[in-house]
Parts: sequence; structure tokens; C-alpha cells
Amino acid sequence: MKTIVIATKNSGKVKEFAHAFAKLGVDVKSLLDYPDIPDIPEDGSTFVENAKIKAKAAADILNVPVLADDSGLTVEALDGAPGVYSARYSGEGATDERNNSKLITELTALGASMNEELSDGTQLLSAAQFRCALALYDPASAEFIVAEGNVDGVIADRPHGDGGFGYDPYFYVPALGCSMAELTKEEKGRISHRGEALRKLIPIVEQLLQDSALEK
Repeated sequence: MKTIVIATKNSGKVKEFAHAFAKLGVDVKSLLDYPDIPDIPEDGSTFVENAKIKAKAAADILNVPVLADDSGLTVEALDGAPGVYSARYSGEGATDERNNSKLITELTALGASMNEELSDGTQLLSAAQFRCALALYDPASAEFIVAEGNVDGVIADRPHGDGGFGYDPYFYVPALGCSMAELTKEEKGRISHRGEALRKLIPIVEQLLQDSALEK
């Protein structure tokens, strides 16, 4: 397991994973390195199902271990939406800007409000949670390793910060007094849903690497 392919074309996610795996001496690649691989349908009903589908499909093609994540936003006022549809919430050709616009429009139309505001007048609309499921599939053993993580927050009616990606600018973390987009990469890694899932996964991968070295 000297090379792990991340089953994503999202450069933001690739950077986060590469940073996390750096200390293990594992070479991290992504689907950006394999442009001929077709898009993999994400037709699972849960984050775990989608992560497993993506990891196995890519690993079967490349014949190397593949790590896939399925992560997204669940919003209380929207009964858990956008959920597994977070990346394509605004439909065909969805972008972060369009997804965020739809999110705020729908919450505003519902009259969602927590009756709280920040010092700059930003309104807090609904409790929410970022959730992540990681699935690492090794075609040599045909086995999965799965880890999950989440972080609680609140959806704000306007963006704060220009870091991160996706819904980060609108995801306010009361415990920190800022949005996810206002955190450094290191700060985000310590508290994020993906960071939590990686903290569970990394020790397992590290042990597998040590066991493999001993076998040699």
C-alpha cells in the first residue's frame, strides 16, 4: 500500500488527504491523475454506501488501493437535505456557488431561523451537520476499511471567509466563533468531519503498513 488513489477530482479534498497521509510515506494520487476513468455513479442511499461504491469501482480499474469519501451537509430545517446530494444539490452542472445559493434560498423561503444573529448582523438559520464516510478498498484482499466523522454547526445567511470549499463559508461553528472557511488547513483538520474520519482511518492504515513491512 505504497500508493493510495483518492477517488475524487476535487482538488480541495486531494490536498486535505495528501496532508493527512504525508507522515505515512504513502504516495497519494487522485482521479485527476487518471482522466480516462469514467465518472462513477453515486447511487447509494447513504454516505457509506456511496464511498464504498466509488472506492471499489476505481480500485477494480486501477488495481491499487483506493480511498473514497462521500461527505455532505445535512440541515435540520430541511429534514436532512441536501444529504447525499450535497455536491449536486443545484442540479446538472452544480457549482459551489449555485449549491450555496439554493441552500440559502430554500431556508429563507421556509422562514428558517434560530432567532440568533452574529455581531455583524448575520442571521443564523438552522442547525446543521457536516458528515463524512471514508471507505478504503484494497483489491488484493477485497476488503474495506470504513471510518466516519461529523461536526456540528449552524447555517448562516451570508458567507464568511474565503478558505475551504463547498458549503464551508456558510457553515458557522459556534464553538469556534467562525465559519469553516475561516479556519486554516490545520485548524479545519482538527475539527472537521473529514478530519475526524481520517483520525480513525490513519492508525488502521499505519498498522497495515507495519504488518506488511514485517511480512517482508
